[in-house]
Amino acid sequence: MKTIKIEQQFRQAADEVWAIFSDVTRCDWVPAIEKITLVGDVRSFDMAGLGEVQERIVLLDDEQRKLQYSVIKARSVLEHHLATIHVTEAGEGCHFYWETEIAPDEFAPAIEQGMHSAFTQLQKILA
Repeated sequence: MKTIKIEQQFRQAADEVWAIFSDVTRCDWVPAIEKITLVGDVRSFDMAGLGEVQERIVLLDDEQRKLQYSVIKARSVLEHHLATIHVTEAGEGCHFYWETEIAPDEFAPAIEQGMHSAFTQLQKILA
């Protein structure tokens, strides 16, 4: 299993950054997704190059500003996928933490590339 991490300090307040992730159907920060639908705790979307993907929202905690989600359906068979986004207060801004656990390891480079692409878009939104 591989673990991919992205961490960044932002000048925006934690609640402002968290608002992007607490709406689990918001997708403007993920370049490869145009629309997300939510039924219960499962969100579904088509991702460029990957087809239909379904993720279970494992945790959505507004008080801790923490989101966890896991892929439950994708074109590729994943043995394990768990992503965590956590936004905490840090001085006048906030600390952003995004971690994804993925198995088998061969999928890690594609996941990492997707995370960095989304993170770049997130930075543009917050600029």
